[in-house]
Amino acid sequence: MTNDPIANQCDCGATAGPLGVCVDYYHAILAEEQNDPQMYRWHLPVVCAYLLQHPSRTNQKYLDGQFRQLQLYLDKGLDTLLRVAVRQVARNKHGAGPGYDMAPLAVYEPLPLGGSPGRFRATFCGMPFRDGSFVSDGHAAYGRHIEAIAEATVESWMSVRS
Repeated sequence: MTNDPIANQCDCGATAGPLGVCVDYYHAILAEEQNDPQMYRWHLPVVCAYLLQHPSRTNQKYLDGQFRQLQLYLDKGLDTLLRVAVRQVARNKHGAGPGYDMAPLAVYEPLPLGGSPGRFRATFCGMPFRDGSFVSDGHAAYGRHIEAIAEATVESWMSVRS
């Protein structure tokens, strides 16, 4: 990190943490979860929340599905989200055609039009990182941090609609 305030500001509006800006946290989480199957359970909400907080880093056509997946996660929990993802992978392996089956997500609000909300009350820069790990306080605590980021992401995007 530098002493330049602009360089210490993430594109989601968060101030850089000890590891840097959100992309630095995101890459560190992705690397750590590769060696920790329990931590990896939160991979899908991590990816969805990160990309929704940093929409310039993804293809815009996927954001609606990611927004709905976060809503499913917050509504029905991690196990349900993972079951939907497993069914999607199985569907794709059986040649059901390209694209994502949106049926399980149809009950959730579409991504609001009008661009990114820009600020979120919880971001990846705020993730606790101790003793070289995001799970030093345990997997349940890590899961609560990811859930808080997911809640803040959905909440901010919903405010665009208001």
